Amino acid sequence: MKKITILGLSSLLVLSFLFTGCDSVKNANNTQKGAGIGAVAGGVLGAIIGNNTKLGTAAGAAIGAAVGGGTGALIGNSMDKQAREIDQALPGADVERVGEGIRLVLNENAVRFDVNKSTLTAQAKANLDKLVPVFNSYADTNIEIFGYTDNTGKPEYNLTLSQKRAESVKMYLISKGLVASRFKTSGHGIADPIASNDTKEGQSQNRRVEFAITANEKMIEDAKSKQ
Repeated sequence: MKKITILGLSSLLVLSFLFTGCDSVKNANNTQKGAGIGAVAGGVLGAIIGNNTKLGTAAGAAIGAAVGGGTGALIGNSMDKQAREIDQALPGADVERVGEGIRLVLNENAVRFDVNKSTLTAQAKANLDKLVPVFNSYADTNIEIFGYTDNTGKPEYNLTLSQKRAESVKMYLISKGLVASRFKTSGHGIADPIASNDTKEGQSQNRRVEFAITANEKMIEDAKSKQ
């Protein structure tokens, strides 16, 4: 199984230690770390994302705010489980735990569209089908979908196309029974490349769909009640 990336855990621990001087952080497990550094993480996570080329995308930024404390630790534990299940369901996906959420990147090999269209291919639908049971199992999450293109063609056209493709993914997932109110979509065209557009391989990586998976209000309130 591909290792799931945990954004900035080491950096957050170091910053937390500098700010708090708390020796216990160094010996804490992942969930305890989430509780111990929650307040500091909320202040620095956005900066870390912004300085990381791959994670400096709209999906990463959408997960920037941290609940923190024991509530954040419980949410983080649930997100850890969901991230593992996503990775098992679709091993080719790029799954990254960011703060108290998940950034999921489906490159062109996972979600492919017909050329210059927003129509999902049969293979794309098959891959999205693998995610549906996981998304259903974690119903108390919001899912924001971001569409991207490479830099070929006019930027204005790519922006519109990327929006249509994000919307296409949303509508397909809704057609499979997921609740429409969980979703938001946006198209970002050629923005936020995760690879160089100077090569065909890099362009292929940039033609992608990203997800930002975050706790909804019910999940946050349930976590607060369990403290």
